[in-house]
Amino acid sequence: MTTIGYYPGCSLHGTGRELDMSIKALAEVAGVELKEIEDWNCCGASAAHNLNHDLAVALPYRNLALAEEQGLSEILAPCAACFSRMKGTTVRLARSAELVEKMRGITEREFKGTVRILSIIEFAGRLLDEGLAEKLTSPLDGLKVAPYYGCLLARGEEIVEGYDAEQPNGMDAALRAAGCEIVPWNFAVECCGGGFSMSMTDAVVDLSNAILTDAEQAGAEAIVTGCPMCHSNLDMRQRTINEAGLGPHDLPIVYLSEILGLAAGIEPERLGLDRHFVDAMRVVERSA
Repeated sequence: MTTIGYYPGCSLHGTGRELDMSIKALAEVAGVELKEIEDWNCCGASAAHNLNHDLAVALPYRNLALAEEQGLSEILAPCAACFSRMKGTTVRLARSAELVEKMRGITEREFKGTVRILSIIEFAGRLLDEGLAEKLTSPLDGLKVAPYYGCLLARGEEIVEGYDAEQPNGMDAALRAAGCEIVPWNFAVECCGGGFSMSMTDAVVDLSNAILTDAEQAGAEAIVTGCPMCHSNLDMRQRTINEAGLGPHDLPIVYLSEILGLAAGIEPERLGLDRHFVDAMRVVERSA
């Protein structure tokens, strides 16, 4: 059995529990053991970099050092924000020996740079290449989906690699393998408002409304994402958006791992599909 390190981060133990559930269920079907980093801490997303640069690096640095100490060479960080902070820290450390020394002093731990960070998109691709594709025996019968990357799964020099930041296609292979039809749309990399959900709700309402509207106009029956923050804004805020006189919207927001899990025949409750604000159980009907 393949073992991959696992960094759930704060969201997957809270508001993004469905992502945690579906990732673990999918890994089980694929025969992959996820080994959670022992004694991990918050990576600092999304506020630390606004307050203290050293803290913003030290928080993910400690997690990387712990993973290395625990013999983990690859770490899955399903949350897009956690992935960006963790992978971004490895990039910064590789560029600056001075920063490495500073982090050693702050954390009293050594990190040699041997750990690779995987996004949810890279993880899905790995599973498909290593046999999961053959286990997708319940394809979703042409479910029309809009892949949503947001800010963090498409951008970042040396952080996101392998596809165009403005025209990303990283999810395409996985979604097609799951039997989905990908609709062409214009808001795949537009911001939903991110961490301003509580402090600047009006901005989040406007930004999320634009994303939902474009997806609906493109004929999408669901938006697929890999970011708990984006999922929360687009799923939880639809009622607020509708009450503001926008929309109206009634569009399921699902995680990439939930889509693959359904196609693999995993029970929807094990994937967390029954926990969403906007009814996502309707996509289950498309599973053969």
